[in-house]
Amino acid sequence: MTDPAYRNVTAQAAQRLEMARGSRLLSLALCGLMLSACAVGPDYQRPDAAAPAQYKEAAGWRQAQPSDALARGAWWELYGDPVLNGLVEKLNSSNQTVAQSEAQFRQAQALVRSSRGAFFPSVDLSAGKTRSSQGTGSSNSSLSSSSSGIRDTYNAQLGVSWEADVWGKLRRGLEADKASAQASFADLAAMRLSQQSELVQNYLQLRVIDEQKRLLEATVQAYERSLKTTENQYRFGVSGKAAIAQAQTQLKSAQGDLIDLAWQRAQFENAIAVLTGQAPADFKLVATRDVPALPQIPLGLPSQLLERRPDVASAERSVIAANAKIGVAKAAYYPDLTLSLSGGYSSSTYADWISLPNRFWSVGPKLAMTLFDGGQRSAEVERTEAVYDQTVAKYRQTVLDGFREVENYMVQLKVMENEAGVRQQALDSARESLRLTENQYKAGLIAYLDVVTVQTTALSNERSVLSLLQSRLLASVQLIAALGGGWDGATEPVAAK
Repeated sequence: MTDPAYRNVTAQAAQRLEMARGSRLLSLALCGLMLSACAVGPDYQRPDAAAPAQYKEAAGWRQAQPSDALARGAWWELYGDPVLNGLVEKLNSSNQTVAQSEAQFRQAQALVRSSRGAFFPSVDLSAGKTRSSQGTGSSNSSLSSSSSGIRDTYNAQLGVSWEADVWGKLRRGLEADKASAQASFADLAAMRLSQQSELVQNYLQLRVIDEQKRLLEATVQAYERSLKTTENQYRFGVSGKAAIAQAQTQLKSAQGDLIDLAWQRAQFENAIAVLTGQAPADFKLVATRDVPALPQIPLGLPSQLLERRPDVASAERSVIAANAKIGVAKAAYYPDLTLSLSGGYSSSTYADWISLPNRFWSVGPKLAMTLFDGGQRSAEVERTEAVYDQTVAKYRQTVLDGFREVENYMVQLKVMENEAGVRQQALDSARESLRLTENQYKAGLIAYLDVVTVQTTALSNERSVLSLLQSRLLASVQLIAALGGGWDGATEPVAAK
C-alpha cells in the first residue's frame, strides 16, 4: 500500500511540473502576440485616378454649397411630387432586386464575423464510448481465443486550440473580408440608386404621356368641330366632299394616336408596380394634370464624385480586398504556429470513469510549414497580384466612366435647354398660324387642305415640346444618378468596421 505522504509529494511535483509547462505555454503565446505585430504583404495605397479640377460643361451651373441641396437618400424629392415620393419609399422597402443585394451584403457581413472569430481559440468537447478487440497475432486458434478479448473504453476530453497570427495572415484575411463587405454595401447602394432612377424615369414618362393624352383629347375635340363645320359647309355648297374626307382622315389619325398612348401608359404603370414589389393587376396610378417641373441640380466638385458614387466606392473597396489577399498569399511561405491544450478522462469502466487516476492531459505548441509545393505558392502570389492590377484598372475605368456620364448629361441638358426655347417659339408661331388659318377657312377664303396642313404642323410642334420635356426630365434623373444620387459615400457598413 502506498504511503500517503509519498502520494502527496508526488501530486505536488506533478502540479509544479504542470505549472511550469503552463508558464512555457504562456511565454510562447506572448511571443506569438509580439510577433503578430507585423503583417506580410503590401499596405493599401489608393490608386491614382484621373480627377479634373472642374467639369468641362460646368459653365452656367450652380455650384453646390456645403449644405448640399441634394438631400441624402431623398434626391427624388427635388421633383416635388408627393405621389412619386410615396412610390420611391415603397421601392426602398419592397423592391426584390434591392432585397437580393441586401441579402448579399448580409452574407458579406457574416464572412467578416467568421474571419474575426479566427482570432479566438477554438474549444472542443467530446465524450464517447468505444468497444474494441485485438487478437494475439498467433496462428494457434486455441491460444488466440483464450488471449483475445473485448474491451470497453470511456473517453471525455476538452481541447483548446489557438493559431497565433504571427505573419498577419488572419489580419490580412479580415482586412480583405471587411473591404469586400464594404464593397457589397456600396453595391447595395448602387443597386438601390439604379432602381430608384428607373422608377423615377418611368413615373416621369407616364406623367408626360398623361399630358400627351390631354393634348390629343383636346385635338380630337377640335378636329371633331372642324369636321362638323366642313360638313355644314358641304351642305351649303361652300366646300367639296374632298374636304370632308380630309377632315375625317385627320380626326381618325388623331384618335388612333390617342388609343396608342393607352398601351404605352400601361407598360410604364406595370413597370412601376414591379419596381415597388407589387403585382401589376393590383396597382394603378390615377392620371393627374401636372407634370413635375425640372429641378435645379447643384454640382459638386469633380473630386467629390469619387465619394458620392457608390459604384466608384465599390470599385475602390475591391482594390483594398485584392491588396489584402496578396498578403494572405505571401503568408503561406511562413510557418503556422498553433498552441493546443487538451485534457480529460479515459477509463475501461463506467463506474470510476471520472476520477483522478483516469485523468490525462497534453499541452504544447506546433510549427508547421510547407517545404516544397511545386511552385503553387509563388503561382498564387502572382495570381493575387494580377487580380490586384485588374481591380485597379477597373477602379480607374469606373472613375473615367463616371466623369464621362456627368459630362454627357450636363451637355445634354444644356443643349436641350436651348432647344426648348427655340421649340417653344416654333409652337407659339404654329398656334398663331393655326388661329389665323381657321379664321380664313371659316370666312371661305382658303380650302380645307390648307387648314389640315397648319393643324398638322401645330400638333407636331405641341408633341415635340412635350417629347423634349420628357427627354429633359429623364436627363435630369440620369445626371442626379451620375452624380451619386443622395448616397453618402462616407457611410460604412456597421458590421464591417
